[in-house]
Amino acid sequence: MNKTYFKSVYEIVARIPEGRVATYGQVAAMLGNPRAARTVGWAMRAVPSGLRLPCHRVVNKTGTLAPSYAFDGYENQRAMLEAEGVTFTNAGNINMAIHLWVE
Repeated sequence: MNKTYFKSVYEIVARIPEGRVATYGQVAAMLGNPRAARTVGWAMRAVPSGLRLPCHRVVNKTGTLAPSYAFDGYENQRAMLEAEGVTFTNAGNINMAIHLWVE
């Protein structure tokens, strides 16, 4: 994928509202390629810091938080989401039935 695709990913991520999350696959599907979830992940790892995107709102389809290297640990991502009102299941996953973004 190219920089244009990454830019399109960033434009979608910028629209995710507070208190909602989107999945990598969902973002990929919005760009016309639902099988490109991994590429969306690569784009998220490459976000320029100056964009100030709500990257913490992009999660995998099960509502599992990002790996520990992202956000300086998954506890930080969880804290950011909880501050926006996102709730979690007893297993520690995001309650996707409540918080999945539907545009």
